[in-house]
Amino acid sequence: MLYEIKVQLKDIEPPIWRILRVPSRTRLSRLHRILQRAMGWKGYHLYLFVIDGKPYGDRYMDRDCEVLDSRKLTLQEVFSRGRTSFIYEYDPGDSWQHEIKLLSTFEGETEEKLACVAGSRACPPEDCGGTPGYFDLLIALSDPDHEDHDNLLEWVGGKFDPGYFDTATVDRALKRLR
Repeated sequence: MLYEIKVQLKDIEPPIWRILRVPSRTRLSRLHRILQRAMGWKGYHLYLFVIDGKPYGDRYMDRDCEVLDSRKLTLQEVFSRGRTSFIYEYDPGDSWQHEIKLLSTFEGETEEKLACVAGSRACPPEDCGGTPGYFDLLIALSDPDHEDHDNLLEWVGGKFDPGYFDTATVDRALKRLR
């Protein structure tokens, strides 16, 4: 069985989102790698899934509370309990919160399983300071007279188009995960 899920970065307008098809037996640890590719993150930081108030992540994560092993829970187990959404947090320092919402389920062939169906907008650059830092970055990049414009433009690699998204590029990146 396949799940079609929508992943949307919270607290960002206009929204940054992806619609993905993933196998129902996908473990949360693998979903983390899928989300990294789909959203455009680099995987430099820790992550957590929060499901019914319980955190799931890397079993070696050092936290104040117990973190459950993300390798031990599949999407099928998550969604079979009647739940239709949960949270994925990437980089607890910047606290990029993503809502993952189940859109539909359907049968599919093995070759069709992992895919990006649609999306919108580029993901914020790593380490830009969470939502407030991202908005500051966009302001500085949009104003050539801004005191930080040149430094931040160099920091993002010379160009950054927040409106850019290409489904085919993300889909190819996901296919390399197979």
